Amino acid sequence: MEKVAKFLKEAGTYFLATVEGDQPRVRPFGTVNIFDGKLYIQTGKVKEVSKQLHANPKAEISAFKDGVWVRVAGELIEDDRREARASMLDAYPDLRNMYSEDDGNTEVFYFKNAKAVFSSFTSAPETVEF
Repeated sequence: MEKVAKFLKEAGTYFLATVEGDQPRVRPFGTVNIFDGKLYIQTGKVKEVSKQLHANPKAEISAFKDGVWVRVAGELIEDDRREARASMLDAYPDLRNMYSEDDGNTEVFYFKNAKAVFSSFTSAPETVEF
């Protein structure tokens, strides 16, 4: 899991895919944090991505860096603990211009039953499960 978090942070931007009915939805994200032994992302409750994840927690993220890409599939489960929100915002202090752990909007999700696959055109895939 640490290798996945490090890769995503170094890539800077990853793409999160969710489902809305039968329509895939993909958008760029940039937050990733390990808290309480789990890999987390952050969003706002007012965003469509939040509604999509609550309706169907199955999601996948993908990032590309230096000829290698990772795909992480699993379920994104909301963690409504203040400590989880604060940990994410402490990891990304610039987000505090828009979010607060007590604003009623900040929301963090952790991966459950996750499978990450690192791939490239020059080496065999590597799988990490967490």
